[in-house]
Amino acid sequence: MNPTGVSRSMQRRLVFVAGALFAAACRSAPAVPAGIAFVPGVRDARPPGPAPEGMVWVPGGRFWMGCEGCNLPDALPLHPVEVDGFWMDQSPVTNAEFTRFTEATGYVTVAERRPDPRDLPGVAPKDLVPGSVVFSPPARRFPGIRYVDWWRWVPGASWRHPEGPGSHLRGRADHPVVHVAFEDAEAYARWAGKQLPTEAQYEFAARGGLDRRRYAWGDSLAPGGRWAANIFQGSFPVRNAALDGFAGTSPVGAFPPNGFGLRDMGGNVWQWTADWYDPDAYKPLASRITRNPATPRPPDGSRGERAIRGGSFLCSDQYCTRYLVGSRGRGEPSTGASNLGFRLIRY
Repeated sequence: MNPTGVSRSMQRRLVFVAGALFAAACRSAPAVPAGIAFVPGVRDARPPGPAPEGMVWVPGGRFWMGCEGCNLPDALPLHPVEVDGFWMDQSPVTNAEFTRFTEATGYVTVAERRPDPRDLPGVAPKDLVPGSVVFSPPARRFPGIRYVDWWRWVPGASWRHPEGPGSHLRGRADHPVVHVAFEDAEAYARWAGKQLPTEAQYEFAARGGLDRRRYAWGDSLAPGGRWAANIFQGSFPVRNAALDGFAGTSPVGAFPPNGFGLRDMGGNVWQWTADWYDPDAYKPLASRITRNPATPRPPDGSRGERAIRGGSFLCSDQYCTRYLVGSRGRGEPSTGASNLGFRLIRY
């Protein structure tokens, strides 16, 4: 039985894009590159002027970028990076903010449009309906890593209906907007006069002045016995114990800010960045100090995924540990999901 009313071939073709949000691997981490005279730190933290509404100043500085000892090969090798200062949204863009954008512009998101048949050759026209990918926990755990067991393409799912038809935004005005594709985030950025951060900007900001720490808040996952982010506790993907207070997205002010005053830099929702995703992007940067790096589209003929950051409420120590501050994720640009949002920067 197919509860969505969409053919199984359509389900498989569309759900696969969500699997990249949780890709993980195991490999020993190398030591810090030797022979580089590099002192990490934050520059003068004074902002250049009054803060734009809802934004905080992220001062420039130097840091070791990557995730040492995390068993995540695409976050290696650890390498020295310098970034200039910028303003950053204190929180991910919320449903209330995205509502103002759509009301002002009439913008229709990718999830609300009928898919282009050219993008999905072989899919029956009756199956080409608006929708998005929604987390749907199975009744039991399956052996191995099979993300298709907990992701489902749901016709009618969108930022307005996060779990599909019948769901709504009431009571979620201050939750992060989800089901936004990359072009949706870019459209909002143009309207707001801002832009998406690069991976380096996001990671430096997420660290909040703490260099080579595991999380955006330090080295303890639950400092003082209190959860510092909205992540998955329990038996993934079957049962979220919600020990942090939330089984789905949470209000953007639910957890303490990091050292720069930024919220939800780890957990709650994944966040788009401006960079293309390249699993080997760090390798050529290991032997020198790089200033304001950005990752171009890999020239290998790949699909062209975008880098995403921060992990989400579905990240668990049993499967996806991408709430680790130096970890990376990837997303297919034309597709959103029920745990994927964004935040913006301005110079």
